[in-house]
Amino acid sequence: MTASHLGSIEGKLRSAETRFHELEELMAHPDVANDHEKVQELAKERSNLEDTVGLFRQWRKLGGQRQDAQSILDEGGDPAMIALAQDEIDDLDDRLLKLRGDMEVALLPQDPNDSRDVIVEVRAGAGGREAAIFAADLFRMYTRYAALRRWEVEVLDTSHSDLGGFKEIVFEVSGKNVFSLMKFERGVHRVQRVPVTEAMGRTHTSTATVAVLPVVDEVDVHINPDELRIDIFHAGGHGGQNVNKVATAVRMVHIPTGTVSICQDERSQFKNKQKAMAILRARLYEAEQTKRHGQISQARRAQIGSGDRSEKIRTYNVAQDRISDHRISQNFHGIQRVLDGELADIIVALQQAERVQRLAEDAC
Repeated sequence: MTASHLGSIEGKLRSAETRFHELEELMAHPDVANDHEKVQELAKERSNLEDTVGLFRQWRKLGGQRQDAQSILDEGGDPAMIALAQDEIDDLDDRLLKLRGDMEVALLPQDPNDSRDVIVEVRAGAGGREAAIFAADLFRMYTRYAALRRWEVEVLDTSHSDLGGFKEIVFEVSGKNVFSLMKFERGVHRVQRVPVTEAMGRTHTSTATVAVLPVVDEVDVHINPDELRIDIFHAGGHGGQNVNKVATAVRMVHIPTGTVSICQDERSQFKNKQKAMAILRARLYEAEQTKRHGQISQARRAQIGSGDRSEKIRTYNVAQDRISDHRISQNFHGIQRVLDGELADIIVALQQAERVQRLAEDAC
């Protein structure tokens, strides 16, 4: 890293720290404190800057410690003290080097969706019954991953397969920075294994598609009620006699785009309407984001976790106990452990690959 590049990073970090102080002062001002929406807006900006400012403060602290150690070295004298000072400098240089990399990443433009909750749609693909069972396995994997991270999961809609598993399941995951991690799961997942019903022991290949949509507010996506058709009908499938006897299921159609959302898991029509609207809003937002991404450079579209539903992102080979993530050409072992929700190693590898790619693009 050149001195001029480091100076540029320092300048940006000082600006971030100045803005951080400004936000703290604004939030403490009586006029602002009484405006709930303004406080929320400022608190969100402050939260986004907190980690970056923390890195900068740590970097300055370690830099001061290095200067003190260098002073001992420059003064000479006791060989034992000099040796200790040199060891401290070597350790501090390693820590400062890592911090510089972290600061570079922190200064990259943030995805505005990273802090949002998500709506996840898992759909069975090719493979018949085995694909539906695999879709259920993925749903279980995500719910367990969410539990490990202390996130909350709420099922919004389900379509069960008559032979077991799900044709489709839609659920919301809420917590801290959910989208920033779950976005890497978007695309086609493929499993290669011997189904329990396979008498000849032959390996079958099945797929499931995962869509991860950021949860958005009405401010982000305004839907004109006049452009909406709402159908109320009797829910079918699992859920007991009440589900089938009472008309509580809701289908919403956004007429200009033809986008549809259905929710029938709740016994309350009102709750189903709320959930269907959340799904519809998320799908419309995703469609707009996809359109926007299609207008930017090929290099930008090629980023990790681009969100293309048709992209085959991962293969789970049960016989070889190997998971291959095709986006980063990396293999992982311990399929059962991963299906039990321990996705962290894969997510971290994808995050690192994305950072390397974004840093390379930023340097161009």
